[in-house]
Amino acid sequence: MHITQYTNYALRVLMYLDCNRGPARIIDIAERHQISRNHLIKIVQQLGKHGYVNTTRGKGGGVALARPASEINVGEIVRLTEDSLNLLECFGDVDSKCKLKNVCRLQTLFAKALKGFFDVLDEATIADISANRKEILAALGMAA
Repeated sequence: MHITQYTNYALRVLMYLDCNRGPARIIDIAERHQISRNHLIKIVQQLGKHGYVNTTRGKGGGVALARPASEINVGEIVRLTEDSLNLLECFGDVDSKCKLKNVCRLQTLFAKALKGFFDVLDEATIADISANRKEILAALGMAA
């Protein structure tokens, strides 16, 4: 399984906002993570649309978490930001050309693995993955 850069960046934005402890400018997040500003804007818009971040324009504005990081589940974010979680051609509603679709046990195995993957992610929050705040800020060249 491969998680897209989009999902990776969404998680990084949420971690940054938790560590920053206040509104942050998109340009600052982009520079610290060496991410395209335009790409980051799309991510922040999606996170805002779904209630994970608030955005404020103007002086003193920026992006901030809309709720405590301890209430933002990592599994939710991955489900929100991934276009497809179809690990095999026969997953989902897609017309599969696989001749084994109705007799193959591989689909069941991968479905079980995907469930296990999300069971682990669903146990973690943004607060959990950014609990090492000082180390994260130091890695980004920021003061704690």
